[in-house]
Amino acid sequence: MNQERTENIEKEIIENEAIQEQNQENTEDSTVELSNEEKLAEELAKEKDKFLRLFAEFENYKKRTSKERIDLFKTANQEVLQAMLPVLDDFDRAMIEISKSTDENLIKGVELIHEKLKAILVSKGLEQVELSEGDDFNADFAEAITQIPAPSDKLKGKIVDVLEKGYKLGDKIIRFPKVVIGQ
Repeated sequence: MNQERTENIEKEIIENEAIQEQNQENTEDSTVELSNEEKLAEELAKEKDKFLRLFAEFENYKKRTSKERIDLFKTANQEVLQAMLPVLDDFDRAMIEISKSTDENLIKGVELIHEKLKAILVSKGLEQVELSEGDDFNADFAEAITQIPAPSDKLKGKIVDVLEKGYKLGDKIIRFPKVVIGQ
């Protein structure tokens, strides 16, 4: 409905511009002075054109602000989630060390807490950027920390190791994965 209204407004603007051009040509071509009615009609056309342009500008403003508002809601949790990422990293490292323990209850309890934390972060829109050894390196999705001689020819220019996981919130990467690439 808004698009139809905008199209109608644009058509009226074009018609008004054509009328104004015609009026200007008429005034240039004729030496006869315009009557009061013609002057009023011309002023009315100008005011109508001004109104239509203002209305179209307002419609564009409404669309732009609603889009910005939707984007803001999508990334409202970004700062909190970024602050939680080091905690999640520490938890991942702790899980590796705790899994070496022989106490099954300790392992099970910490795993439950770890999974709960990850589930909450995922429910808020956090996703892990999936990269693994052998993937092509793309600077748009990963940060290269260092380059090492490739262990095999297959790994030249590819990811050799992922040092730190990356995360994204919706379509926006909030922390790039840190990787080692082969040269």
